[in-house]
Amino acid sequence: MSEIKRIRVNNRFSEAVVHGGIVYISGQVDLSAARTARQQTKNVLAIIDELLAEAGTDKSRLLRAFVYLANIGDLQDMNKEWEAWVVPGSTPARTVAQCELSSPAFLVQVSAEAAL
Repeated sequence: MSEIKRIRVNNRFSEAVVHGGIVYISGQVDLSAARTARQQTKNVLAIIDELLAEAGTDKSRLLRAFVYLANIGDLQDMNKEWEAWVVPGSTPARTVAQCELSSPAFLVQVSAEAAL
């Protein structure tokens, strides 16, 4: 049976879980005071880079991503940061949806899965 590794564990969830050669990253939000979806996207993607590195992989190994926007009107700005961040030719399967996030301050939330 393969081992389960949990990264940045708190009372409610783990920021990432590694199992069976896959890294599962929980929904990441920007806890800074960034006011635009574009800046929040950039900050969230940096957090995902850190979590992937802690797990022993990187964004070139992304399999799937889920992007949640508080306002779908921010899609173009989010995509500008996304396209600058992803590895050309290694883009993951992706879902984008508009939904109410856990705080009005959060404009973008991203979760992802990557191979080790």
